[in-house]
Amino acid sequence: MKKLLLIAAVAVLGVTANAQEFKFGPKAGYSLSMLKASGEGQTYKFDAKSTFYAGLMAEYKFNDKFAVQGEVLYSPIGGKQEETVSYSMMGATATGTQKSDWKLGTVQIPVSAKYYATENLAFALGLNVGIITSAKVKVTADLTATAGGQTSSDSTSETEDIKDNLNKLNLAPFVGAEYTLENGLFFDARYNLGVSNLMKKQDGGNGTLKDSFVQVGVGFKFGGN
Repeated sequence: MKKLLLIAAVAVLGVTANAQEFKFGPKAGYSLSMLKASGEGQTYKFDAKSTFYAGLMAEYKFNDKFAVQGEVLYSPIGGKQEETVSYSMMGATATGTQKSDWKLGTVQIPVSAKYYATENLAFALGLNVGIITSAKVKVTADLTATAGGQTSSDSTSETEDIKDNLNKLNLAPFVGAEYTLENGLFFDARYNLGVSNLMKKQDGGNGTLKDSFVQVGVGFKFGGN
């Protein structure tokens, strides 16, 4: 009887050990960032900005179906704007384009719950906690001025640090999918919905600035039982 109990205990421990797996590794990929601003009853459009992300991940599988995953990533996010400008002053007129490139450096800490539909395919639901470490806007203007019948062109560029004008926390719930090969190589894709207002309230203003982003990447998992 004792021998049977010992065999059963060893079998249970073996099943438990096989069901629980801890894996870790690097990941990196492409990020498409989309800023959206609003204020004074208007919405300001930004063009999407292509960036990257890179960092480390760790996954713990409770069993064949469920797992949790945590990551630490670095990614610049942001957006771009281009608008036509025109003004007149003391008999002179100037027209041209003005481009703004917003770049927000962020450390991201995504935490997710994962469901393995098959041995290789998993779906994830989680929260990406982003911390803004730097924030700059580069403004470039190309103008053509006309005065006294003469025309001249000018181009200017200026970079402004706006970190003090922004909130540091960017919360973004996300959904995603991941496919892992037998050798540990995996591919994943996510959509992160920015819900935090990055713009600080100043002088009673009610403006908002939010950033959502898509991530498509690749990584490698080390470890096992």
